[in-house]
Amino acid sequence: MSGQVELGRVVGAFGIKGWIRVFSYTEPQDKILRHRTWQMAGREWNVVEGHAQAGAVVASLEGLTDRDDAAALEGEPIGIPRSSLPKAKQGEFYWIDVLGSEVVSTTGVTLGRLESLTSNGAQDVMVVQGERERLIPFVIGPIVIGVDAQAKRILVDWDAGW
Repeated sequence: MSGQVELGRVVGAFGIKGWIRVFSYTEPQDKILRHRTWQMAGREWNVVEGHAQAGAVVASLEGLTDRDDAAALEGEPIGIPRSSLPKAKQGEFYWIDVLGSEVVSTTGVTLGRLESLTSNGAQDVMVVQGERERLIPFVIGPIVIGVDAQAKRILVDWDAGW
């Protein structure tokens, strides 16, 4: 997905007319539908229609009319060109811009690099890979002291022994 930002993932087929069920990373989830062209499975897809449905998003894509073809897309990431995203406001950033950042404790210990992000339902969690993997809650203030997206550096109040 070079030059692409992953906004979600196909989690299966929906119905019998070729619709797909999507797990969206956007907030709110159906905000993914604002992007009318998606990159998936090595091609571009135009979104015909879609809506939020039972904790996910369902969408109809141009040219996808068969349930089996929709099911074959399960697991595929949904991307859009990075240039399609609006410019981040002052003091804000996109996750894609901080992946690979050095994560440093307030005591000056490098804990590793931000490899990915996940969620535990209550908050986002950074997956930091160093001499070992660490899962650090992304909570601004008490844990995440500062994020410098330009310098690719995240300062955290986190003990190296945790």
